[in-house]
Amino acid sequence: MTLLEVEGLCVRFPTRRGLVRAVDGVDLTVEEGEVLALVGESGCGKTTLARTIVGLERAQEGTVRFEGKEVRGRGRARPMRDYRRRVQMVFQDPTGALNPRQTIYEAVAEGLRVHHMGQDEERRVADALSRSGLRPPERFFTRYPHEVSGGQRQRVVIAGAMVLEPRLLVADEPVSSLDASVRGEILGLMRNLVDTTGVAMLVVTHDLGLAWNIAERVAVMYLGRIVEVGRAEEVLQSPQHPYTQALLSVVPEAKHVEQQILQGETPDPAAIPPGCRFHPRCPLYQSGDAEELGIAQQCRTVDLGLAPIANDHVVACHARA
Repeated sequence: MTLLEVEGLCVRFPTRRGLVRAVDGVDLTVEEGEVLALVGESGCGKTTLARTIVGLERAQEGTVRFEGKEVRGRGRARPMRDYRRRVQMVFQDPTGALNPRQTIYEAVAEGLRVHHMGQDEERRVADALSRSGLRPPERFFTRYPHEVSGGQRQRVVIAGAMVLEPRLLVADEPVSSLDASVRGEILGLMRNLVDTTGVAMLVVTHDLGLAWNIAERVAVMYLGRIVEVGRAEEVLQSPQHPYTQALLSVVPEAKHVEQQILQGETPDPAAIPPGCRFHPRCPLYQSGDAEELGIAQQCRTVDLGLAPIANDHVVACHARA
């Protein structure tokens, strides 16, 4: 069953350079109990999309549906508060996400108090800390964030989200600020939470290696738009979009993909190129192969949407159309 559905979502920010199209017509779904990895370069709009889904940014166009009901944030305080309890966000920097003046107990209990779920508060906090790998939980009640390690701080943030018993966790680069030795533990914890509680997870990352280890499905984002979506094993073993192939070519596990170096910088989101927005950097276009295939003109002029290849695998590429 589809838990979250994003349709035609557009988020724009006015700047001195013009109107930045951070999220530009995104369609996305998250199924119950699954892990969907949203991957792409820094600046492609992943975090803006995640923040819009949880209600921290406002979309100018499009809809977000949760459990079949449209999420509306304007003038509907109670429904939005209930939605934010059921859809929790895990931020990239656990140190910045925690109040240094609050004990770990207070940090985890805060959500319960905000959402008036304070009954049996101590047991709920202890259970959340224990599920997050902080055992025995009572040992952490009176500690402050600076008194524990970075990995333990991230576990506290996860506990603060899970104590509300959400249906969906949106995790923004959840291990990027941690030491390599701790990343595997946090990824294992998150995967275990999905398996034991049934919570679904949208994991935002630039690291396809992380997606390889944790996700059932992968969505690849470039310059505000989703360019490929499919089962993780299909996307990561047989990528169809040239951008996905380039991202995957630097992942150690992907020995079957020829290494590619993308030329140039990501275009300014205030001046998105016409046609396929990836064509100025596309190896297929740059090498002249697109011309030989007779699709170069379409690459320059036609902004192609996602089209099915096989099963649930879709891609936005003229070479695959």
